[in-house]
Amino acid sequence: MTLTEKKEIIEENRKNQMKSAIKEDSNLLLQVKNLKTYFYTEEGIVKAVDGVSFNIYKNEVLGLVGETGCGKSVTALSILRLVRSPGRIIEGSIEFNNINMLELSEEEMRSHRGNDITMIFQDPLNSLNPVILAGDQVAEVFLLHQEEELNKILDVHLLERDKLVQELKELKKEFKENKEQLSETEKEEFKVKIKDFKKKIPKAPNLKDVALEKAEQIIKEVGIADAKQILKRYPHELSGGMRQRIMIAMGLSCTPLLLIADEPTTALDVTIQAQILDLMKNLQKKFDTSILMITHDLGIIAELSDRVAVMYSGNIVEYATAEDLFKNPRHPYTQGLIGAIPSVEKKDKKLTVIRGMVPNLIYPPSGCRFHPRCTERLEICDKIKPRFLEIDDRYFIACHLFDPEYKESPKYQWDETEIKESYKV
Repeated sequence: MTLTEKKEIIEENRKNQMKSAIKEDSNLLLQVKNLKTYFYTEEGIVKAVDGVSFNIYKNEVLGLVGETGCGKSVTALSILRLVRSPGRIIEGSIEFNNINMLELSEEEMRSHRGNDITMIFQDPLNSLNPVILAGDQVAEVFLLHQEEELNKILDVHLLERDKLVQELKELKKEFKENKEQLSETEKEEFKVKIKDFKKKIPKAPNLKDVALEKAEQIIKEVGIADAKQILKRYPHELSGGMRQRIMIAMGLSCTPLLLIADEPTTALDVTIQAQILDLMKNLQKKFDTSILMITHDLGIIAELSDRVAVMYSGNIVEYATAEDLFKNPRHPYTQGLIGAIPSVEKKDKKLTVIRGMVPNLIYPPSGCRFHPRCTERLEICDKIKPRFLEIDDRYFIACHLFDPEYKESPKYQWDETEIKESYKV
């Protein structure tokens, strides 16, 4: 191959990469940059989310995975600006469709919640109001966010009813005008006809009736066959799987651009989990909705996600396509998580254990927060926080092992006492 040919190939590759980047930018839905959410408690400042950055593109599923207490749910609540006191977003930007959500007033933010971004919480029994019928709770979403559309449907229903009422009036008029000429049998037949026609005319609908009609439709969409009966039940009368389907129905009722699912299958048994995941995959395609799937279950992430962000102690440590991350995890923490998954192949082997405990977020470790538990620790790891670097195409990692500036740092030598202490729980 000549030098000219090599240059042409390089230039062609560069153009393709630029086209790919432009296409990605045009499909960008949510961009979170350097997000920091702290909780100001009496004990000290809890750095729950401490410099998180990621993107979500249109019609994709991003899996956010990590141990309990790493900041996954706080990240989701920060996107919706639902962090309760003493929590506060202190830094960063959350751009949704090129709008910085942190600069909006509370009223403007409410117009996005429910309409554009919705959230499914991990405990449907506590998320649903126990004293309000399931149907009324789903209908309320439509009443709050789609009143204009409901009014249009109501107008159509009222016009259809008025048409039937007018036809009944004409039928009565016809009977009155021809009464004298009809036999007794014909009169009785006419009266029966009028009576039957009256039954066809529904009661005058109102906005709530239309909302309940829409609620019934969306409940059918989430795989509940007897939707009309479910509308009339209270949450405690439904199974865990049905309650979660109701929550999904509420989340999808306004066809949002982004659905945040916070541990949506945690309280469900394995068979129901599988049904809920299949349902979410099908609905995501049908409604063209992007999903932020938050879980600590790597099996769910592998099955559902297009890309994965691995979170540890308030930071994202690895961020890549699901295929790349599961095929070749680079960060020691991710390797530990994947190595700890039980499988048939490992039935005669001990599972990998990530030693130590999740750090206290009031007093997090210096440098890399994973260094007290990391088997690949370098001497630099407890001194300098790793940079979030792109080491491959759309593959990001925060680890000194992959930073050209620090990867030649000497490896830390663990002594026996430290190793024993780190395995104590």
